[in-house]
Amino acid sequence: MVRGIRGAVTVDSNTAEAIQEATKWLLASMIECNQIQLEDIASAFFTGTTDLDVEVPARAARDLGWTMVPMFCMQEMMVKGSLPRCIRVMLHVNTDKTQEDIQHIYLGEAANLRPDLVEGGNNGGRNATSGH
Repeated sequence: MVRGIRGAVTVDSNTAEAIQEATKWLLASMIECNQIQLEDIASAFFTGTTDLDVEVPARAARDLGWTMVPMFCMQEMMVKGSLPRCIRVMLHVNTDKTQEDIQHIYLGEAANLRPDLVEGGNNGGRNATSGH
């Protein structure tokens, strides 16, 4: 069975280093919290806000060894009042876990996107505001 795992993280600045660091933090957290094996990742979809334009987040996944994972990078629509400098990920993972067992990960200010899924919420998502 394939399940989707959502994640999002905010980035300190529009630099290649900051984008890579934040994306690696998010991906590592998603992998760790959901106990995912690399060979179980079916695909990864990345989006970034329009104010992040110097690097693609998928490069961080390639640097982490995701060489056989199909990936797609997209730019989000510019929406008034949206969260700045944000990267979102949708991982499709082959797993026997139920939807209730999946932990969606929202780091930094991105935790404000889905407060119902962060720690203490309904679905056991993670919220971390520092440490990357």
